[in-house]
Amino acid sequence: MVMDFKEGDIKIKRIQSASSINTFKQCPRKYFYSYVLELPTSDNIYQVRGNIAHSALEHFFSINTNHIDEHNYEKHLKVAMQELLVFHWRAEKERLDKLKLPEDKIQHYFEDTLHMLIAWVDLFCRKIRSAKKSFKEAFAYLTPIAEQHFISRKFGVQGFIDAIEIQDGKTRVMDYKTSSSSELTDEYLLQLSIYTLLYHEKYGKFPDEVGLYLLRHGEKTIKADEKLLKLAEKECLEIHRRTLSDDIEDYPLNPGPLCKWSTGQCDFYNICFKNKKINEF
Repeated sequence: MVMDFKEGDIKIKRIQSASSINTFKQCPRKYFYSYVLELPTSDNIYQVRGNIAHSALEHFFSINTNHIDEHNYEKHLKVAMQELLVFHWRAEKERLDKLKLPEDKIQHYFEDTLHMLIAWVDLFCRKIRSAKKSFKEAFAYLTPIAEQHFISRKFGVQGFIDAIEIQDGKTRVMDYKTSSSSELTDEYLLQLSIYTLLYHEKYGKFPDEVGLYLLRHGEKTIKADEKLLKLAEKECLEIHRRTLSDDIEDYPLNPGPLCKWSTGQCDFYNICFKNKKINEF
């Protein structure tokens, strides 16, 4: 289909996301294998535990608060979060087993994930105290709209927003992150700009803020404004212009530290550097 941008008409071959755009920026060849040829990829512990943490956070707001003591809710919420983590960790046992990690490594990642989630509960409890409401009222007040899928046909981009928080007449669009980063990196900024675009297109207005729960470090937010919107439009325009081709030569290899590291390698490393055939993948 043809899209009307000020910079000129553009054809869109596939719906993009912050992840696909960042993949192209990291390595166009990796984008080609992932999104043009759609070659299979394998799980890693960071992806699996990230999915588990997201599931625990999403279901946290469904817990029954009727029997939680008004004066001892912090302990109850931490126990509930731990139980959610155990439940979702066990639900992903098959994926975890396929990683073939030693038991002590699996235990390490479980405990690390639990530490992050409990830190988030501490932050949530501080917000409950600041709300100056009863526990049940504050819990309901702080409960976000969870897991919303937004798609822009105009700009050919989509996103799954973890949490939309509406409090005191202000709206925040938030995403959960289990990575070690404590800053709003360029990759994260791109994601937040796309969320700004998606929200703005759907509702005809900006959210007040967009941001991240960096589960190791707390929360980071920035104002959602015209500057973020223009960044997203520019990046969407660029990715569509540069991914119309189905020719591998139009997707150059970009060797770097993300090709191979101490504990693993890119899914396509053997194709790029070990002469493995694509049809053997």
